[in-house]
Amino acid sequence: MVTIAVDAMGGDKAPAPEVEGAIHAALEFGHRIILVGDRDEIHHSLKSHSSASTLPIEVLHATERITMEDHAAKAARSKKGSSMHTCARLVADGKADGFLSAGNTGACMAIAKMVLGKVPGVDRPALSGVFPSHKGSPVVVVDVGANVDCEPAMLAQFGLMGQIYSRLVLKVKHPRVGLLSIGEEEHKGNMLTREVTPLLKDLGFDFIGNVEGRDLFSGNADVIVCDGFVGNVALKVAEGLAEMMGRMLRESLTASVSGKIGYALSRSAFRDFRKRVDYSEIGGAPLLGVKGVCIICHGRSDSNAIKNAIRVAAEFASSNMNQRIEEELREFAQAD
Repeated sequence: MVTIAVDAMGGDKAPAPEVEGAIHAALEFGHRIILVGDRDEIHHSLKSHSSASTLPIEVLHATERITMEDHAAKAARSKKGSSMHTCARLVADGKADGFLSAGNTGACMAIAKMVLGKVPGVDRPALSGVFPSHKGSPVVVVDVGANVDCEPAMLAQFGLMGQIYSRLVLKVKHPRVGLLSIGEEEHKGNMLTREVTPLLKDLGFDFIGNVEGRDLFSGNADVIVCDGFVGNVALKVAEGLAEMMGRMLRESLTASVSGKIGYALSRSAFRDFRKRVDYSEIGGAPLLGVKGVCIICHGRSDSNAIKNAIRVAAEFASSNMNQRIEEELREFAQAD
C-alpha cells in the first residue's frame, strides 16, 4: 500500500479540503494517508465525515505551521516542527512514499531540497506543470516557478526530467520536447534559448526545436522547456484564461439556451469543458530532481485537487522516476 503524507495545514482553507481530499483518495485509490498538522483541527474536520474512521487515514501532530506570509528560506530553516517539514521527514525516513502541500511554495521547495536532497547530477530541482491540449494529450511544462534565473545546463536537465516524467508517469511513449521561445526559427529567442538548443539536441530524445506560446495547448509538443519566470507567468495566464472562459461560457449558455432538454445538454457540455481545463483535475506539480516525491499544490486547492494530487504522488512514487533521472543524467555526462 502506497503511503502519502499530506500537509493538512498548508492551503488557504486548511484543513477541510486536505481532510476531504484524503478521504476521497483513500476511498477511490486505496492509498494510506497521513494527515500532518494540528491534531485538534484535523480531528474536528474528520468528525464531519462518517466514513473516515474505517479508512487507512492517520493523523500526526505537528506543532507549527508555515504561512503564506512567512519568508520561504527563513521558515524552512527555523520551523523544523512545521507540518510541511514533518511531511518531508516522513519521506526521508521511509515512512511515507511521497508528500504534498498546498502551502507556501518557496518554503516547500526549500524544505524538499533541504530534507530530501537532490538527485545526483541535478543542479536545480524544477516544478513541472501539466497543461491540457486540444488533442487530448497532456503537455508537461518545466519549469513553472522553481527557478527564476537559469543557466543553459539547467534547462537541458529540465528537458531530460520532463520527458522522463511524460514517459513514465503520463505514459507518452515517445515524448516530443520543445523549447519555449518567441519564434519557431532556431535563431529567434534570447541568449539563454540559443545557448541551450545544442545541449537539448545532444540529449538523445526527440527534440523538435523552438515552440511558441500557443503550443502550450496545441499538443504539438509533449514537453516544453523554459525558465521558471516565463513558465510561472504562462501558468498563471492559463489559469486566469480558463476561469474567464468558464464564466463567459456559463453566462452565454444561461442567456441563450431555451427548453429543458437544450439546457441539460449544454450543462453537460459545460461540465465536460470545465473538467478539461480545471487545475484541480491535475492535482499538483511534482518537484522534479529531489530524492523523493514532493507535489506542490495550488494554495486554493479544493478537495478534488488534493485527491488528485495524492493520486499523482502515488503514481510518481511507483514509477522509479528518480532512478531513471539519475541514470540518464549519468549517461549524458559520460557521453559528454
